[in-house]
Amino acid sequence: MGEGGFNIAEFWPIILMFALLYFMMIRPQQKRQKQQMQLLAGLAEGDEVATASGILGRIASISETVVKLEIAPDVTIQVQKATVTTLLPKGTLDNPNPTPDSLPPPSCCA
Repeated sequence: MGEGGFNIAEFWPIILMFALLYFMMIRPQQKRQKQQMQLLAGLAEGDEVATASGILGRIASISETVVKLEIAPDVTIQVQKATVTTLLPKGTLDNPNPTPDSLPPPSCCA
């Protein structure tokens, strides 16, 4: 091409960078966000959960934006629903010090 001509080959590195950015950062974040929304939509009374601040409790009641957690017998606190990050297996709060054989196998090395 002559001077001032358009050459698409010059833009391949930029196009490749945007593709890598999408597949390595944007898409995984969207997937995590979708999983979190599904978790929040599926919460029910009696579920054992962990919050972003590390509080463990059983859901006593749930509304659109607030969750009441029972963190000890006759002790409930209110937290924002969005702070619930993990749904714990049933019975986790009843057995705070599990034995090694009662733990699930590590998911990384199966």
